[in-house]
Amino acid sequence: MGNSSSMLTQYDIEEVQQHCSNAFSQQEIVSLYKRFCQLDRNGGGFVSSEEFLSVPEFAVNPLSQRVLRMVDGLNFKEFVAFLSAFSPRATLQQKIEFIFKVYDSDGNGKVTFNDMLDVLHDLTGQFISENQRKQVLTQVLEEAGYTKESLLVLSDFVKILGSSGLKMEVEVPVD
Repeated sequence: MGNSSSMLTQYDIEEVQQHCSNAFSQQEIVSLYKRFCQLDRNGGGFVSSEEFLSVPEFAVNPLSQRVLRMVDGLNFKEFVAFLSAFSPRATLQQKIEFIFKVYDSDGNGKVTFNDMLDVLHDLTGQFISENQRKQVLTQVLEEAGYTKESLLVLSDFVKILGSSGLKMEVEVPVD
């Protein structure tokens, strides 16, 4: 599985479906496999960060550099698991876990004020000043019951985003 010259078996499809907690239908998994094979230009069964950057929507995303560290070297099963956070069938918990990983740039399980400030900078660029970003972030944290010194863990993100009606969906075209 993962080599562009091979085909998915029913067993492979079911295994991937189970691995991604049924976030995608079997038909969607087949479509994702075709897309994976297109991205895997050298046919090695893995997609590199450079290959991910060939997707125009990904390349222009302000958070693409943060997300690249999460996707470099994914095999097909990992590729589908990564994308599952964007499925309409993904749970809110799965979506929040994905967002937490984007913020937790060093992977230590804790998000600092500066981690959040860095993401905010990536999202806003030069549209607002550093002082404005700090003020906005400080206010948002205080409204949620935290301070600039707080180290947020996944459960904090669940608490903050858990009732937000969070939407993170992409359409998987089915051929």
